[in-house]
Amino acid sequence: MKIWLQALRVNQWTKNAVVFAAWFFAVADASQAEMARGVRPFLLVCAMALSFSLVASAFYLLNDVADYETDRLHPVKRLRPIAADLVSKIAAVRMALALFSFGLAFPCYLVLRHPDRTWGFAVLLLYTVMQCAYSGFLKRVPYVDVAVIAAGFVLRAVAGAAAIAARISPWLLGCTFLLSLFLALCKRRHERIISSESRVALRGYHPVVLDALIVLSALATLGVYTCYTLAGDTVARFHTRGLVFTVLFVALGVMRYLFLVYRKGDVGRPEKILLSDRWLWLILVGYGLTAFSAVLVVRIWA
Repeated sequence: MKIWLQALRVNQWTKNAVVFAAWFFAVADASQAEMARGVRPFLLVCAMALSFSLVASAFYLLNDVADYETDRLHPVKRLRPIAADLVSKIAAVRMALALFSFGLAFPCYLVLRHPDRTWGFAVLLLYTVMQCAYSGFLKRVPYVDVAVIAAGFVLRAVAGAAAIAARISPWLLGCTFLLSLFLALCKRRHERIISSESRVALRGYHPVVLDALIVLSALATLGVYTCYTLAGDTVARFHTRGLVFTVLFVALGVMRYLFLVYRKGDVGRPEKILLSDRWLWLILVGYGLTAFSAVLVVRIWA
């Protein structure tokens, strides 16, 4: 069981927390509170996150099968169950097919139960097609590979909104894309340093261009999120400009991650850093408390 959990990369399911973004902001939005509050909307979003997790694990298995030879050259990836021959390739493919079946079950149910929420199924299907293209050839194209990864996080956010028929700000989607791009570029930089032969695409990354893109994506993330907090639509929905104070924590989070990147920390696994770095945890808690307080004060005084 432990070997299979490693092969499915269950620890990376934390990436699917993006699915909860629309629900998180909709709960505090007076115009969407009715559709977002309560147990049922939360369970619908949880089910969508689980669907993405199962489909993502299926692709992890298929990618490990496809990258069997190159993973064996990587100092860390060679320890993965498939690369280490702890799980056979045929068993991995069979498990991937089963995960696809279970992963698509909830979106199918959502379409049957709520015909107006077909976007949930469509987005997961689009994500599946995109991942097939990524596994097939896009992961070998420098810079395009990280753009595809970032687009996958945008689809997660859209699917979370579709599960409860909530609106999600274009600014928030833009921030999701840029933040995901920033993390993916940092990961490529780390991989290029420790083992440039582990990915074909790494040979096409120029170190100066890569560093420049990391800085630009970090600044763009901060800029777009600031625009989101100050946008007229955001202020109208939450009845407050207080969300602008959360920009401080976004800036601190980005700077902390840049610090880890350039002190040669293990940024090859962003989900590991998120779960283990205490400073990032404190920043996330500070962000949550500030956002909650900004909205709560308005509700009390209203």
